[in-house]
Parts: sequence; C-alpha cells; structure tokens
Amino acid sequence: MATTATRHHIFITLGLRLFAGIATFLAGCTTTPLPPMAPPPPKPAPTPAPTPIVIAPVPAPVFVSQARTPRDYRIDAANHLYGKNQNRVYRGKMPPLLYAVGVLQVEVNHQGRVTGTSWMRAPSHAPEVMAEIERTVRQAEPYPAPVRMGRVTYTDTWLWHKSGLFQLDTLTEGQM
Repeated sequence: MATTATRHHIFITLGLRLFAGIATFLAGCTTTPLPPMAPPPPKPAPTPAPTPIVIAPVPAPVFVSQARTPRDYRIDAANHLYGKNQNRVYRGKMPPLLYAVGVLQVEVNHQGRVTGTSWMRAPSHAPEVMAEIERTVRQAEPYPAPVRMGRVTYTDTWLWHKSGLFQLDTLTEGQM
C-alpha cells in the first residue's frame, strides 16, 4: 500500500499536469483583442436652477374716486387734471372770445388708465389744440381709479385761451 506521503505526491503531480495541460490548451487559443475602451462621456455642465417666475402684483391705484356717476367722476378728473397742470390753468374769468372750445369724452379703466378718447365737439380750426388736449389727458395718467363704477366714460368741455392756458367747464371761473 502506498503511504500517505506517496498519495499526496501523486495528487500534486496529477494536479500540476492537469493545470499545465489546461494552460497549454488555453495558450493555443487565440482571442481577438478588445477595442480600446472609449473615454467616459463628459459630464454635462450643471444646469442652473430655473429662475422662478415672479408675477408682480398689480399695484393699487394711487388716486381713488368714490364717485357713483360719470358726472360725479368728472369733478375728480378735473381736479386731477388741474393738479397735474397748475401752471397751465387760466386763473380768473376767461375773456368772452376764446381761441378754441372742445368737448372730449375720456374712457378710464379700473386702474385709472385712459383707454380711449373721442371728440364730441372738436375744435377742428385749431388741430394743434386738439393734439395738445389729447396729450395733456394722456400725460395726466393715472387718473383717480373709479372704484365704485369699475370703469367710466366722462365728458368735459375744454375752454382754450389763445395764450395756451385752459379751464375745464367743470371747474370754470366763468367768462367776462
């Protein structure tokens, strides 16, 4: 009988031969080399955080009118126009003959912005006066917001002196 050492030697020898045979077999095999590894894709630039959309609240009107009718609103609008044009208002009674007289309708929205104007009686002989009155009306924005009516169309008569000064019929001091 073989001793334990001999058996052990036989197993080691067989194992080595088996390992050598497998290694020889594998060495005879050819493999296709793998293509070189592609570099990793570049990391995308960090996307900035989206800018939040801020919706500004609509500012409350600076001037407010409590008028219930267009006729009442006309007084607030006339005072507003006088306040914006203090140096252009004719003081005292106007002379009997005026350079121009015009009747203008003005549409005002809920924020006091002029949305339209229309001539009911245009001083067509003085187109420069018509243009100046329309410009004066628009530059006086914002008007007192007609909070009780939501929006309003009011009418006023413009009394125009040849000097370029004016009065509104609503606040006129009369004529001589």
